[in-house]
Amino acid sequence: MADGMSSFWGPVTSKQDWCEPNYKYSSYFAELFNTMSNVPCILLALIGLVNSLRQRFEKRFSVLHISNMILAIGSMLYHATLQRLQQQGDETPMVWEMLLYIYILYSPDWHYRSTMPTFLFLYGLGFAFAHSQLRFDIGFKVHYALLCLLCIPRMYKYYIYTEDKSAKRLAKLYAATLSLGTLCWLVDRLLCKGISKWYFNPQGHALWHIFMGFNSYYANTFLMYCRAQQRGWVPQVKHFLGFFPYVKIEKPKAQ
Repeated sequence: MADGMSSFWGPVTSKQDWCEPNYKYSSYFAELFNTMSNVPCILLALIGLVNSLRQRFEKRFSVLHISNMILAIGSMLYHATLQRLQQQGDETPMVWEMLLYIYILYSPDWHYRSTMPTFLFLYGLGFAFAHSQLRFDIGFKVHYALLCLLCIPRMYKYYIYTEDKSAKRLAKLYAATLSLGTLCWLVDRLLCKGISKWYFNPQGHALWHIFMGFNSYYANTFLMYCRAQQRGWVPQVKHFLGFFPYVKIEKPKAQ
């Protein structure tokens, strides 16, 4: 990538450099669009967190929304600096977040309650240490894709057992944003040489951030609906400001 103005953070040390000219708009942001495109994810996670706390959902969902925010902040720091340390601060939370999704998706059918979270916790620590020492590149992408693929069959199972049309629409939006986001990531990654010659850069990686911010929000909301059904909390899908879906529940008085 051709650099624009001088770099506040020094030479690029990350293994990845995306299809956005470095320091074109500011000496403080290596990739301005890729940095600021994480803001919607933070705002959506904040909406989800407020609803989770207000409706008194289980703590796992508050942790999930907070992890979405941490991941977005880590991504902002990475794309603003393009430093190796910040890249690890982006990639390691990506894996931790997927392990949390796996726990939420599979824990209702897990017979040994302490075994699964203990294993996932130790796995996350082991990955963080290994990634800091070995600095995976292609291996990280394959590993992350496999974790995502582990979640999809379970999401589909919840989808086919859900009768509410509004809840099923959340699952469809989850699938649509995941597909569109992945397409944008692939185009930005594989066709960058051609895109760099265009007068207008579509900023595929920034679009990936935006789509995945909505993807996480739709996934979280759908999982909250499914969990509320499992607990007998009479869930309903409502909309904040007429656009952002959230789950309203009615817990039995005993709870």
